[in-house]
Amino acid sequence: MRKYIIIGVQGSGKGTQSALLAKGYELVHINVGDIFRWHVQQHTKLGALVRRTMAAGELIGDDHVEKVVRDRLDQHDWNYGFIIDGFPRNRRQAEFFLESYDLDGVIHLDLPDEEVRRRVLARRLCPGCGMDYNLIYDRPAEEGVCEVCGHELVRRADDTEEALAERLRIYHEKTNPILDLLRRKEYVFTVDASRSVDEVQAAIREKLGLPAR
Repeated sequence: MRKYIIIGVQGSGKGTQSALLAKGYELVHINVGDIFRWHVQQHTKLGALVRRTMAAGELIGDDHVEKVVRDRLDQHDWNYGFIIDGFPRNRRQAEFFLESYDLDGVIHLDLPDEEVRRRVLARRLCPGCGMDYNLIYDRPAEEGVCEVCGHELVRRADDTEEALAERLRIYHEKTNPILDLLRRKEYVFTVDASRSVDEVQAAIREKLGLPAR
C-alpha cells in the first residue's frame, strides 16, 4: 500500500500529476479542493463558507479541512493506497496528518510565482458540468464554450490578480514551512513543475522509486 501527499502552489499541476499517478498505480486520488467545490455546487452550509473564503483569497479553516480529510479517509476505499491533493496547507494540518496516518512520501511540485500567475489566470471553469479548461494547454474547440455541455465558460471567483496575490503570500508564509517539518522525516521529494506533464510525471515516479508501468 502506498500513501502519498502532493504539495505545490496553485497552478503547479497537482491535480494532473495526482490523477496520472493514481491511474498508473491503482491509487485513490483524494482532491480536497474538489470536495469543497462539491459543497459549493450543492449549496451546503460548508459550501457557503467556502465560497466567501475563496472569494477573499483566503484559506479554509483548519478544523474544516481536517474534518473533510478525516471523513474521506474513513471511507477506507483505498485498497492499494491514496494520493492526497490540496492538503496539508500549513504546519498544524501537517502535524494532524502525521499524528493520524502513516505516510510513504511527499511530492513537492516547485514552480516560480511568475509561471503560477500565467497558468492560473488562464484557467476557465464550466459552471454547468464542472469541466476545467486552461487557455494555455487545453482550449475548447469553440472559444469560451464548454465542449461537454455547451455552457459558457467562466473564470473561477478566486482566479483574480488580487486573490492570487493573496494566495501566493499565504502559501509562502504558511505552506512552505511544512516542508521543513516533513523533510526532517525524509518524506519530501522535490520536482521541477515547470517542465511538460510527461516529464514531471516521469520525475515523480523516479524519485518515489516506483516500478515502470
